[in-house]
Amino acid sequence: VLVTPKLMTPMSSTGHHASHHSVRREVQFVHNLVSASLEALIQHLVPTVDYYPDRSYVFTFLLSSRLFLHPYELMTRVCHLCVEQQRSGDALLDKIRFREVAPKLVQLLTEWTETFPYDFRDERMMRCLKDMSSHVARGDEYSWRAMQQMTQRLIKRLSALGQYEEAVAALNNVATERPASLKSKQAAGQRNDVLSVCDDPFVLAQQLTHIELDRLSFIGPEEVSSASAKTNNLEAYVNWFNRLSYLVATEICMFFIDVAQECFNIGNFNSLMAIITGMNMSPVSRLKKTWSKVNTDKFDILEHQMDPSSNFSNYRTALRGATQRSETAHSSQEKIVIPCASRLQNGHINFEKLWELAKQVSEFLVWRQVVCPFERDRRLLQYLVTTPVFSEDELHLASYESEGPENNMEKDSRRSLRSSLLHRENRS
Repeated sequence: VLVTPKLMTPMSSTGHHASHHSVRREVQFVHNLVSASLEALIQHLVPTVDYYPDRSYVFTFLLSSRLFLHPYELMTRVCHLCVEQQRSGDALLDKIRFREVAPKLVQLLTEWTETFPYDFRDERMMRCLKDMSSHVARGDEYSWRAMQQMTQRLIKRLSALGQYEEAVAALNNVATERPASLKSKQAAGQRNDVLSVCDDPFVLAQQLTHIELDRLSFIGPEEVSSASAKTNNLEAYVNWFNRLSYLVATEICMFFIDVAQECFNIGNFNSLMAIITGMNMSPVSRLKKTWSKVNTDKFDILEHQMDPSSNFSNYRTALRGATQRSETAHSSQEKIVIPCASRLQNGHINFEKLWELAKQVSEFLVWRQVVCPFERDRRLLQYLVTTPVFSEDELHLASYESEGPENNMEKDSRRSLRSSLLHRENRS
């Protein structure tokens, strides 16, 4: 590993910043880069007539730079540097030099808008993009056309994101508008269960995979990498996991063991973990009579696969296997992989650590792009994302109604839950 000997931005003998060429020498071995100053890293991102940054560097720095400065600040600095570096004092020469660098600037902006489109939900970013487009138009018509096409693709992506967020909000409203009251759930004919909608574990696992891939596709890489990023889509994904866990606990045991097995076969580890979580909730796990009717061998194997011991070593092994299968896959189904998502003391950025983060996030981006090959069952999908589920208290009370309390503590708990839920329903 090459450790860069001087990590601060080089200075010339006159006290001015050294040329872009000398800065690049500071970080020239990109994949062996251990650390550098923020200024040097930004400079290394800026294209020139005879230089364009390595694509893996572009991705890694755009991913990690938000830990140190806002994307808008980075955007303005990059665009400013790219323009200023072409200035010589001769207007005609400046125009010729900018015309030569314009395609590379557009290429950099294209990589940015396509990989991190959500950065451009910030109006300042879009204004900066518009200003840069006007600047490019004065120098190179071909690059300006490429920039116009890039902007149209970006607007289309952001529009799809807005529609997705509205759809998720609408589904959540449907679920909350029909509260999962115990009384309504127990009324005959008031509520279907999952078996009345679909009795085929394989089909249900396929529809769960549709939901997973739909939601996965809208998670931005910056949401995965940064605790400070706006994580609306990541939160929606986590909320779906929690909802599925409670749906499983609400629907109960036997059918979902087979669904879990099919999710594992597909490579849908997130739904698998949610199903196991739901079946291990105490209102479900205490149902001894129910469990006695179930062959749990298959469930025990699946649970072992998601065992948290040794830092989830069994799951990580299965994930590696699924990743290898995906890399050599010949069909869309075999490509499916759905996973369960600082500075140094001298003030330099620990870029060695960021390479590893970028590698993991780039794998996530590949998985995110898989198109679900299964036919959609809209009735079942609607059921899975909107049907009311029990609250934790309702789950416990339903469990006691299914199999009565075994000791005084459980009897007291049932009495308290009945009183509390009845009071809550009367108030509502």
